[in-house]
Amino acid sequence: MPNTELTLKRDLSSFRQIALGTWKTTKDPSVYGSLSLEVDDALAYIQAFRDKTGVPLTLTHLMAKAVGVVLAEMPDANAILRFHRVYLRKDVDVFFQVMMTDPETGQIDLSGLTIRKADTKSLVDIATEFRRVAEKVRAGKDEEKEQTRKTFKLMPGWLVGWVLDTIGLLLYTFNLDLRKLGLPRDPFGSVMVTNIGSLGLEEAYVPLVPYSRVPLLIAMGAVKKVPLVDEETDAIRIGKVMRVFATFDHRLLDGAHAAKMSKTLKRMFADPETHFGPIPDAVETSEA
Repeated sequence: MPNTELTLKRDLSSFRQIALGTWKTTKDPSVYGSLSLEVDDALAYIQAFRDKTGVPLTLTHLMAKAVGVVLAEMPDANAILRFHRVYLRKDVDVFFQVMMTDPETGQIDLSGLTIRKADTKSLVDIATEFRRVAEKVRAGKDEEKEQTRKTFKLMPGWLVGWVLDTIGLLLYTFNLDLRKLGLPRDPFGSVMVTNIGSLGLEEAYVPLVPYSRVPLLIAMGAVKKVPLVDEETDAIRIGKVMRVFATFDHRLLDGAHAAKMSKTLKRMFADPETHFGPIPDAVETSEA
């Protein structure tokens, strides 16, 4: 079994061919953009979801589902580069950065978790899985991630970059399944999401991570109250808004992709019950 299941994309546009020839690595072609999502309806939906099901749903969980749907509806954006050729991913996996405290030093550190096939999972499944895995990571009980963290902590600084590039080469360029060597299968997925709003930050652009080969990173800002203008009546009201900040690899994605993704996100957050589904009855969740 390969590291991840891929299909070669052959019908490249002229711009995509030029982009591949222009930028050699993800260190070169970063493009940045942002949009504002009105989240009053989404927050009301979340509260009703919590009250009815007992599941601690959050905006982060909604974003996991929404980004999964975005990439499923636009498969050309769910891609990876190998040997300067575009390959489309079979599944939509969403990676989330998780803040934790090092149990030995007490220092703030970053780890992560990946929601596999996020577009196909229910919000209950996403929220339950996210909470379970995040708690395990923060408690230092995820053996795979803990071993990786400890290895890099002990590694000489001059060696880290070379090792990361080599791992990226083996996992993604050569598409090797290296689980027998302790390397997880496709650890970073299709897109990376980080909730900077949980830290009280309203805006930030996060950098592309070359060794991960992920072409799209999203940062969720803090929710704040702002004056909003009704497009039909021009009336001003106070509403809650969350800004979303994207960094993408211009070799794979461009403005047309960004525009379509923005419209999908706005549509889903504006009418959550239609796009995320009716709120289910009370459910029992497993913490195992």
